[in-house]
Parts: sequence; structure tokens; C-alpha cells
Amino acid sequence: MPANKRPRRKNYAVNKKGPKAGTKVAKAMVHYSKLQERLKFEGETKWLINAVTIVSAKLKKYGIKLNKI
Repeated sequence: MPANKRPRRKNYAVNKKGPKAGTKVAKAMVHYSKLQERLKFEGETKWLINAVTIVSAKLKKYGIKLNKI
């Protein structure tokens, strides 16, 4: 039995781009572009602003500049 009774999470939090990250970096970039399209269509809602903040923090952590997307 595991000592701390918590499930193991493999590759849950990615600190950098690399082969272990899998498709997380690409999915974050796609998610950011979809949110930008929704912002143009729906306008600035509180939910969308929070979602863009979270995704942009992920991209910054991965070392991707937002200008290139």
C-alpha cells in the first residue's frame, strides 16, 4: 500500500517544453487561440478573462511568447 494514500500523477505539472510533456504544450497553444476567437465573438466576459489568464500563465511557464501564436 502507498504510504500517503494519494494517487500518483504522472506528468501532471509540466515545468518546461520537452518530450515528456507530450501534447500539453500544443494543446495549450490551441486553447489560447480558441479563447482569442471567443473574445472577439463574445467580448470580454469574466470567465474568458480568467481562462486567458490561466492559459497565458501556462504558456509563460513553458517558455512560449504570446506574440508568436
